[in-house]
Amino acid sequence: MRAIVKGAEPASLTAHRLTPHSDYGNYLAKGDLRGYLISEQGALCCYCMSRIHAAGKGMKIEHWHSQEDHPTEQLAYQNLLGGCMGGEGKPSAMQHCDTRKGKADIRFNPANPAHRIETRIIYGSDGSIHSNDPAFNTELNAVLNLNLAVIRNNRKGVLDSLLIWWRIEKQRLRGPVPKALLERKLAYWSYGTTDLTPYCQVAVWWLRDKLAGMA
Repeated sequence: MRAIVKGAEPASLTAHRLTPHSDYGNYLAKGDLRGYLISEQGALCCYCMSRIHAAGKGMKIEHWHSQEDHPTEQLAYQNLLGGCMGGEGKPSAMQHCDTRKGKADIRFNPANPAHRIETRIIYGSDGSIHSNDPAFNTELNAVLNLNLAVIRNNRKGVLDSLLIWWRIEKQRLRGPVPKALLERKLAYWSYGTTDLTPYCQVAVWWLRDKLAGMA
């Protein structure tokens, strides 16, 4: 999970919110909204960081606070995120992200700067995701199911590829990988090109941890 920097909302959402009797159900320009969410999230799911697409059934529009329990926030842009399909149609044990979450609340919103989401997440060498906040750690598993084997293995694949690069560089340099090279690698994983690399945050976390140890 990575921090999401929210930008300006779609003009269509602003106009719709000002329309009498407006709600999320009668907002017809959801295609606009999907495009905005894809852009500010680097085309990654707000929770598991898998690839999402604006077309067809390539994503869901997630309400961090559910429409049912928080109706006043159903058109609040800060509350709207782009999520993956999350195993929709599969048994509950195989569902994740918004599909598994349903109307449940979770403690932290990746799009809220005050929640400092990236400081609350740690990763294991097996690709597992954890939180140093006990309640949120429970939610990562029980509510979002982010340690589902396929997701954990995808994160592990990213981490393994980074560790291979690091070992090759150590051999090539015949010594430690310098800070400047690690910083360049961090910039690549943090920003990439238009779309971010799926599950990139596990690499960002590892590189930041390595750089912190060099301070």
